[in-house]
Amino acid sequence: MSIRTDLALEQKELNPDKTDGIESDETVLDDIKITRIRIKNENGERTLGKPIGTYVTVETPPLTDSGEMNENAINAVSKELISFLPKGLVLVAGLGNTSITPDAIGPKAAKGILATRHIEGEIARSIGLDDMRPVAVISPGVLGQTGIETGEIIAGITRLIKPSAVIVIDALASRCLSRLGCTIQMSDTGICPGSGVGNKRAEISKKTIGVPVISVGIPTVVDAVTLAQDLTGHECERTVNPRGAKMIVTPQEIDLLVSRGAATVSMAINYALQENIDRETILGLI
Repeated sequence: MSIRTDLALEQKELNPDKTDGIESDETVLDDIKITRIRIKNENGERTLGKPIGTYVTVETPPLTDSGEMNENAINAVSKELISFLPKGLVLVAGLGNTSITPDAIGPKAAKGILATRHIEGEIARSIGLDDMRPVAVISPGVLGQTGIETGEIIAGITRLIKPSAVIVIDALASRCLSRLGCTIQMSDTGICPGSGVGNKRAEISKKTIGVPVISVGIPTVVDAVTLAQDLTGHECERTVNPRGAKMIVTPQEIDLLVSRGAATVSMAINYALQENIDRETILGLI
């Protein structure tokens, strides 16, 4: 059966007895569960269908269940991101299409990122922010809007401003409805944009753009065939997609899920990037 998921954790759950080339550990902090999966070699790559690297999954209570952001979730994501980040300028790219709600996580999160590359020298010192990390932020849109591959835009900007790393934010697909809006995955292996809505584009990774690429994503959809097969245990593609047109399933409260998910991710990234600035100052600047 064809099971579609972007989450390394779910791939591991589908292959519980295959451990060659795969290491994992778990941490539980209050209402947050953190799972770290490390793919060490080609055997691990074949088992999980993902490149060699580290994948961190932060599972939280549903982001739509409370009117306030979950500080435990923000802190957990921020701490894990810090372990991925080198020193120096970072480019943050919010990937996705604002016209498709489940695919709008990236652009919405980008709006909440504190851009600081232009604040430097005497200006930074005069306002007491000379310890800020330089950060640049873009929302490159999608191929159908620009006629340019997202990876090409990021690669071009990377060559121009020379960041030490790129953070890409995108929507993901899960195999389980229960993980939508309460799971955040990070990895140091890059990303293929459009995964969440079944429209994968060219890979964005260190191999393709020349600097480390850290991906951050929240699953917002489940592939309809995957969901049907998960519920019934049988091959269902002809029944679910009788005319070959692929369908995705997303929750009724998707607008709220995307809004709160984007806010959680953007705040966690801000905290990770600006370790030397207190959080009240960050909030004030945003």
